[in-house]
Amino acid sequence: MRQLRYAINVTLDGCCHHEAGLAPDEESMRYWTAEMARADALIFGRVTYEMMESAWRQPTTGTWPDWMRAWEIPFAETIDRAKKYVVSSTLGDVDWNAELLRGDLGRGVHRLKQEPGKGLFVGGVTLPLALADLGLIDEYVFVVQPIVAGHGPTLLAGLRERIPLELVDRHDFRSGAVALRYRPKRAAA
Repeated sequence: MRQLRYAINVTLDGCCHHEAGLAPDEESMRYWTAEMARADALIFGRVTYEMMESAWRQPTTGTWPDWMRAWEIPFAETIDRAKKYVVSSTLGDVDWNAELLRGDLGRGVHRLKQEPGKGLFVGGVTLPLALADLGLIDEYVFVVQPIVAGHGPTLLAGLRERIPLELVDRHDFRSGAVALRYRPKRAAA
């Protein structure tokens, strides 16, 4: 069974807006490239899919844009070629190596988890909340940024029940950010 991993940048006060934390640097981009590469497929909601596509889809010219630094290209290549599933009730179709995941969210993601492979990766804010409420997330990766944002969407806001977690790994960045990897604690039998 493939594991579903939720990974996101979050500020010290829980803000998970993509512009609230530190600007990416070489070290963080290497980290995120490795995280993406650990998955066979990415699962995004519409908003995250459209945001990622606008930033990281390779242009039809085959040349990455001038704004992209050389150390960002491995991340761009990894996300560009990854298989993607998009959860949306408003999109009619998708491309960028993607397909729509329609119908019952729990059943659809459970089916994907049953397929052979390395794992699944989910990002964003709204979709991971729904998946956490369904108990479908097997691992949480929070890259905690040394910033207090003071506003913006917060991590898993509205979660129906607490999810006890156990720390399984930690990675310190030179920037002061810390990647914390957790797995849900399973109830003793």
